[in-house]
Amino acid sequence: MNEKYSEESFWKKIKKFGKKAGSKVVYVALLLFYCLKDEKVPAWTKTVIIGALAYFISPIDAVPDIMPVAGYTDDLGSLLAALGVVAVYINDDIRDKAKSKLSDWFGSESLIDLKEIDKKLAKDQGTE
Repeated sequence: MNEKYSEESFWKKIKKFGKKAGSKVVYVALLLFYCLKDEKVPAWTKTVIIGALAYFISPIDAVPDIMPVAGYTDDLGSLLAALGVVAVYINDDIRDKAKSKLSDWFGSESLIDLKEIDKKLAKDQGTE
């Protein structure tokens, strides 16, 4: 699956389906993307991230993305599982970049929906 990931395909998926996927899915994807770009993150962590992002951008899903409501639940589940594994590497800079990009696309009101994700992230980091 990792051979299906590329930065270009990631941005293409986000731009085409971001609004449909919703702010939570896009936020978690952006957290993982910016973590992947961080030079201090170890290779094993990047492998986990690439796997999750490859699943996200893949047109073949357990639950097809075209299905109303449920279409992105499997993507979110996969992204959240990866986030739980790599949470220790998600720092304030990565979180700020993800929120800034999300706000640019969806507007600042989209940040309200992220409390649940940030709470899970804090729990996974042991900072709750």
